[in-house]
Amino acid sequence: MLRRRRRDGEDSPGLDEQREADLAGTELADPELADTELADTGLAGQDPSDEVGPWDISENYPPEERVDCGSLLIPVREDFTVQINDDEEQGAWVAVVHGESGMQLQAFAAPRSGGLWDEVRQEIADNITESGGNSHEMAGPFGPELMAQVPIGEEGEPGTQLQPVRFLGFDGPRWFLRGVISGPAAVDHGLSAPFNALFSQVVVVRGDYPAPPREQLEIRLPEEMRRAFEEHLAQQEDHPDWYLPDPFTRGPEITETR
Repeated sequence: MLRRRRRDGEDSPGLDEQREADLAGTELADPELADTELADTGLAGQDPSDEVGPWDISENYPPEERVDCGSLLIPVREDFTVQINDDEEQGAWVAVVHGESGMQLQAFAAPRSGGLWDEVRQEIADNITESGGNSHEMAGPFGPELMAQVPIGEEGEPGTQLQPVRFLGFDGPRWFLRGVISGPAAVDHGLSAPFNALFSQVVVVRGDYPAPPREQLEIRLPEEMRRAFEEHLAQQEDHPDWYLPDPFTRGPEITETR
């Protein structure tokens, strides 16, 4: 039986049992859809001996190839692209892109008592309502989620078109991991399954340094990207007329594709 870890680190009921219990409280027209939805999470097909995360760096997490982005170790998946983006308001984040969908990942410091996702989820819902969108909570493979319709528009203009977005959250030991899925995978269970599976194997590196709750944990370029960037800098010194793009500009120039 696939097992999930409680947020306090103890074993919880099997994922299939817990997921069925969650779905029992949701509005489903056909009870048989519960089994379908479990399969669509992308977690039901894992090896029965596996546990699912997300994980803390101190835990005995399943070994696999991961991209080191500082506070986040991101699993490598075929046809997935890992990007590092930066914004003055949102800070830096890791974006995982697959097809026409993407998932934004950020980790934050949290109190030892945990429970930050409950607070953040309500704040996100309030902000979405204030901006003209709407949202509702739903049961997900990692606990409560927020399904939203978020207004989007041109830069500097109020949004008029609503875009579906799915917010995931997970409270770990002294950290909180947030995932935001956009694109078709936000509403399509089949397309969201690979993102669920990837989210379940993210490893968070909190560090021992003190940090106030909600402070974002450091995101940095993976080593091979950093070396490539330094080589570009060295070449620019020899050829100052060469154009060197900003390494944190949103776009495909900072990608890790496997």
